[in-house]
Amino acid sequence: MNPTHETLTLAGGCFWCLEAVFVRVKGVVDVESGYCNGDTFHPSYEQVCSGSTGHAEVVKLTYDPSSISTRQILEIFFVIHDPTTLNAQGHDHGTQYRSGIYFSTPEQQVVALQVIEELRQSAVYARPVVTQLQLLNNYWPAEDYHQDYFEKHPTQGYCLAVAAPKVAKFRETFANLVRD
Repeated sequence: MNPTHETLTLAGGCFWCLEAVFVRVKGVVDVESGYCNGDTFHPSYEQVCSGSTGHAEVVKLTYDPSSISTRQILEIFFVIHDPTTLNAQGHDHGTQYRSGIYFSTPEQQVVALQVIEELRQSAVYARPVVTQLQLLNNYWPAEDYHQDYFEKHPTQGYCLAVAAPKVAKFRETFANLVRD
């Protein structure tokens, strides 16, 4: 990894959806689907889906802070998922689908706290923001078949119904941050 790059790990439902958006963001140089902040050593997808490991489905973003800020990444994150539903996104339910920000630096934690507080104060959402904010712990990459899932399967039903609208919303809301 380039020493000037940073990593930030986000959970907002199925990792396929988050990955589909963040691979299109200027300044994000790598997106990896994975699992974090659970108790099991090197969990499988099936184990995570069972809800028994405590892991969240996440995307680990590597980004160039000279091109995109942590704040901008979090602004995108809060537009493309619902941070007010505990352990669920749409029809996906379980602790693995929670909303979470898993920081790797104290500065990222400060920015995340600021953004969450601004959302709470602005009352953008009718319900309280329940996004978990924790230090990244026990991260494991997801299996190879989960990586670049939307890119490989754009016509798959879940991708069409759930991921594609998130990509469209990102493109519409953050046109200036769409990768060329």
